[in-house]
Amino acid sequence: MFGAFERAVAARYLRARKGERAVSLIAGFSLAGIALGVATLIVVLSVMGGFRQELLSRILGLNGNLGVAAAEGMLGDYDAIAARIRTLPQVAQATPTLEGQVLITTDAGASAGGLVRGVAPEELRQRPIIAGNIRAGTLADFAGDDVVAIGTVLARRLDAGVGDRITVISPEGRTTVFGTVPRLRAYRVAAIFEVGMQEYDAAFVFMPLQAAQIFFQRRGLVSQIEVHLRDPDAAGPVARAIRQALMGQPVAILDWQTANSSFFQIVQVQRNVMFLILTLIIVVAAFNIISSLIMLVKDKGRDIAILRTMGAGRGAILRIFLLCGAAVGGAGTVAGLLIGLAFCANIETIRQALMSATGTTIFDPEIYFLTRIPAVVDPWEVGQVVGLGFLLSLLATIFPSWRAARLDPVEALRHE
Repeated sequence: MFGAFERAVAARYLRARKGERAVSLIAGFSLAGIALGVATLIVVLSVMGGFRQELLSRILGLNGNLGVAAAEGMLGDYDAIAARIRTLPQVAQATPTLEGQVLITTDAGASAGGLVRGVAPEELRQRPIIAGNIRAGTLADFAGDDVVAIGTVLARRLDAGVGDRITVISPEGRTTVFGTVPRLRAYRVAAIFEVGMQEYDAAFVFMPLQAAQIFFQRRGLVSQIEVHLRDPDAAGPVARAIRQALMGQPVAILDWQTANSSFFQIVQVQRNVMFLILTLIIVVAAFNIISSLIMLVKDKGRDIAILRTMGAGRGAILRIFLLCGAAVGGAGTVAGLLIGLAFCANIETIRQALMSATGTTIFDPEIYFLTRIPAVVDPWEVGQVVGLGFLLSLLATIFPSWRAARLDPVEALRHE
């Protein structure tokens, strides 16, 4: 598309000469603006994508992709139901669980609210998000009727370590002749885990299923069966298959997309809005390209006229200035790509450095749920951003290049 003549002239025009510093300065600002916009878009989209992926992996890793509960009350005969669910090809794990809200206290006077989740010890050991993130103790000791596993944040709040005893108090009291007496029992901390999600590390207390049934007085009953799938996106078809397999059983099935739909919709809306807002940075930089090229056309009016009289056609002039603008936009886009990828690769190091330099908390886990900034670079999204940056840069060159091609040599040389 561009011949050697057009490339040589465009390269000469892009080099600043005496009296043309203003044009070169504006072109430099345009390049920097495009680089900043492309880099910012890549970083923001990567962080938002990583945020969604991290939350999704933690939420689904801890809660399962499907929840099978009784249509009313608690679920009985759960072993037989779980066995039938496990026969489905898409099901990786089906875990009966019993949940209940509790108050947790220690002998030192510390207290915190929590959620007890009763799970069979062998099932908990097969769950990677817990078994692979034990920070103290071991799940080998997670057995019996007087042990629990708690999160790191909850352990700090209670100032409890492995081997310490915590008192679990149920809001459902025991009725006696003297009135309602709170139901409580002391348990030994067998393990401390860290999922990496503030909400879970601060509230969850895992207890062997039989111990939880004894504590909550729900012998032979569970709250639901958590179903983990090999493909989370297949939740809908698998839910229908489970309903068919449990024909005659009055159960309610809730998939992860329905249970967390509002949360992930908010994340997606924020991502789309940030994309639109940050695209404006590239648009502003593209307008700077228009300004710099218009000034360049005005300064090079005599050169254009001479080229035209020497035989250069309007198409050649058009391609020269298109190449000038494309070079600025392309260089800015490539620079932004490199900056954005480098930032994403070192984002946690940069966060720690900024926190040390400013003394402030950046990305507070209590607000954002996660303990670190996630950044997952999606090649498809990066390609879209790079294409958008180059496309806007190229579109910005069309009008100035068209004006240069329409310049009349006679009018340009009349006053020379």
